[in-house]
Amino acid sequence: MRAGDILYYLVHHQELRSIIQWKVWHNAVHERDEAKEAPSLKACFEFLEKTSRSFSAVIMELHQELLVPVTLYYLCLRGMDTIEDDMTLPVDEKVPLLRNFHSVVTKEGWSFDGSGPDEKDRFVLVKFHLVIDEFRKLKPEYQEIIADITRQMGNGMADFADSAKHDANGVNTIKDYDLYCHYVAGLVGNGLTRLFVQSGLANPALLDRPHLQESMGLFLQKTNIIRDVREDFDEKRRFWPKEIWSKYVTNFEDLFEPANIDMALNCSSDMVLNSLSHADECIFYLAGLKEQSVFNFAAIPQTMAIATLELVFRNPAIFRKNVKITKGQACQIMVESTQNLRMVCAVFRRFARKIHKKNTPKDPNFLKISIACAKIEQFIETIFPSQDPKVLTQQQQHRISAGETPQVEKDPAAEEARKDTMFMLVAVMATLLTLSFIMIGVAYLCGARFDIPISDLTRGKMSDQAQEAVQSAKQTYAPKEL
Repeated sequence: MRAGDILYYLVHHQELRSIIQWKVWHNAVHERDEAKEAPSLKACFEFLEKTSRSFSAVIMELHQELLVPVTLYYLCLRGMDTIEDDMTLPVDEKVPLLRNFHSVVTKEGWSFDGSGPDEKDRFVLVKFHLVIDEFRKLKPEYQEIIADITRQMGNGMADFADSAKHDANGVNTIKDYDLYCHYVAGLVGNGLTRLFVQSGLANPALLDRPHLQESMGLFLQKTNIIRDVREDFDEKRRFWPKEIWSKYVTNFEDLFEPANIDMALNCSSDMVLNSLSHADECIFYLAGLKEQSVFNFAAIPQTMAIATLELVFRNPAIFRKNVKITKGQACQIMVESTQNLRMVCAVFRRFARKIHKKNTPKDPNFLKISIACAKIEQFIETIFPSQDPKVLTQQQQHRISAGETPQVEKDPAAEEARKDTMFMLVAVMATLLTLSFIMIGVAYLCGARFDIPISDLTRGKMSDQAQEAVQSAKQTYAPKEL
């Protein structure tokens, strides 16, 4: 750990506490049995770990029925995404690769080494034959779902790659933006839902609500597009729709000029507003997941997304660099998100309020963003009412009939803050006592004589230096001054 990290966590002790809680107390719902894994499957899990640590953590804890299908599903989509993002590949070569990718997932021995040397995930394609070996072992039902989503996504990516060849603006309209996000993320949500239901670990009613599946993917993708705007711009990729950014600047490049920072922030808030429209449907979707590991898998990315939206909202740093939430914040969110839907709602409510607090009347989207944040809170209130009038009335009547004085319930947030304060006081006192004992022990080992001053203090005897100081004071000051 770097010195800067140490100083940061000394100031943000709550985040350090969350890291310790996650590392020490978190127990995986399910764990891999590596002894039963073939070498090709172990390689696939290594690919997963290298390509995405965040997704890897939640995938590894999935129910055994879904662990391998979801891992291979992710790697298939990662392979296509690597081809799409590779700006060194000519479009004429990229498009047929994307359109035919669904057929190569079952083609024994297929691999691809034509990606640029700097493409970070090229190793997945170079050793893709290992993914294919495991894919062919899956149940036919799972193979069909993954191949179908791969086909739809590959064609969608190819369409946009082909259109980008002729359009310097990348994505023009909000409708095009939603369509692109549908192909690269909305379809992911659809495929995962089909896998969940096929395994018997989710409510089949989710299949009848495609808009909920869509929102799960779009909320994540749109948040990542906002966060990665600088990185994408440097690599000559444009995903912010012209219909939005053209309201604030003439050219897309103008967003990155320091002189245009106010317009750039207003533009980014417009993008955040677009993403926030999916938040309530994500919560609705999570209510249909029955098994804990599946719930954790779906909930953690969504709560990370709302936290990231709060981080990028009106944050000028996104136009200079890629910004991310801290490890401590991530651990705190994961601790909360792996419990139940009520806690997930609490996370959404907390960050929606933070976004609302950062909102400013100077922003032309001020009113719309305030409404979007209120909509999230209103939806959560319909699921988990903060105050049930019937229950409150019954409790009040019971207290009055029992002769008790009505009491105001304690604020949970204030109670939690009091506990944190007491925890810190105890920690500080324990640290001081430990250091004191260490210092006394070191002094004793170095030859310090503690018995002499203790003996003098016991008999009320002062040292020679102390006696000389008293005599000097008497001689210096007149009796009336003493």
